[in-house]
Amino acid sequence: MRHDRLRRGRLAASLLTAGLVAGTLAACGSSGGGSSDAMKAHGPITIWYSNNEQEVQWGKAMVSAWNSAHPKEQIKAQEVPAGKSTEEVIGAAITAGTTPCLVFNNLPAATGQWQKQGGLVDLSKFSDGAKYIEARSGDAAKQYKSADGDYYQMPWKQNPVMIFYNKAIFQKAGLDPANPKLSTYDDFLAAAQKIKSSGAAPYAIYPAPTSEFFQVNFDYLPLLAAQTGGKTFIEDGKATITGQDSLDVANFWKQIYSDGLAGKEQYQGDAFADGKSAMAIVGPWAIAYYGDKVQWGSVPVPTKDGKSADQTYTFPDAKNIGMYTSCKNQGTAWDVIKFATSKEQDGKLLDVTGQMPIRTDLASTYSSYFQAHPAYKEFGEQSAHTVDDPTGTNTIAQMQALRDAYTKSVVNGSGSVEDAFKAAADKIDKLQSQK
Repeated sequence: MRHDRLRRGRLAASLLTAGLVAGTLAACGSSGGGSSDAMKAHGPITIWYSNNEQEVQWGKAMVSAWNSAHPKEQIKAQEVPAGKSTEEVIGAAITAGTTPCLVFNNLPAATGQWQKQGGLVDLSKFSDGAKYIEARSGDAAKQYKSADGDYYQMPWKQNPVMIFYNKAIFQKAGLDPANPKLSTYDDFLAAAQKIKSSGAAPYAIYPAPTSEFFQVNFDYLPLLAAQTGGKTFIEDGKATITGQDSLDVANFWKQIYSDGLAGKEQYQGDAFADGKSAMAIVGPWAIAYYGDKVQWGSVPVPTKDGKSADQTYTFPDAKNIGMYTSCKNQGTAWDVIKFATSKEQDGKLLDVTGQMPIRTDLASTYSSYFQAHPAYKEFGEQSAHTVDDPTGTNTIAQMQALRDAYTKSVVNGSGSVEDAFKAAADKIDKLQSQK
């Protein structure tokens, strides 16, 4: 979610450093998994959940429901401890052996790093582990497998990102606020130019131009997913960023920056809420966040030649559930995961937070919710077409290499995209070979 990303942004570099330390520690540690005795053990467990207000509300209610029915397997719950970032807190806790049994806030891109550190339980080792995960999440689950083919994270919830646009600014610019033409690169650029030239807003769109690794998830990678029909920047163990689709996406963004349609300096505030930009790339969290402050509409991210909404992929901005090897009662922890991701609890999560459970047939399963909350319907439909970051041991460092090339060639316009992305691809492939 937005405030989570802003918090992570302040110390993204620290996570990279933590990753290097974790890699060194992993050389003398285990590769994770979980002992068979612990996986059968039942009793009290501890969990952490996000400090997001709505998730805390859901988490407390979920814990209360479980505890009332399981007097001998009580959950002790708290928000993720304060720290520079959730990822750094978890990494440090793995090293110290102080992780809880479950964390309901795992960044998928960090999974491989924590797995290498020996911190995560292999959920596939439970007798119904992979079967349960794949029955709930369907084909979407497969992208969360680790390199060994097992699941070290439970796919949980997502915030598929789309284009939010300000209807009042569009109308002021002479664009149709009810049905804007934004589906192709040419249409998007034409609308963006009209917004700027008309003076309706200083910028058409204002994604964060900063160089933290995760920022690629909110400009480049959603459009790459859309353009490629559901692929990310590494496929079959190789970087794909020198392919034509990737270069088309990057050069589209480069034109936006070179034409002054997006800001190159970090904005201190929310450019979309403040009327400084006409569009933003956001997930369903934005509906409650912007509320009545902005008259907004939403459309899928653009592609080069345009695609229908039901064929357009995007980035999910997911958070998953991790079980940690320090947990003594992993049998209970696995039962809690299944309880917390049941049809009933997923419905409550959706109702309280507006975030989309990663499960099959979401729109039909919770049709009454989407009928009562039509603003969320498009996001519910979009949730069936998302692709997340890879799950490798060096994903974060690989994303940083990509972001550095993007910042240099796309945002700052220094040199060609082709040269910068070729150099980044070489770094990504080298990191991919380091297990």
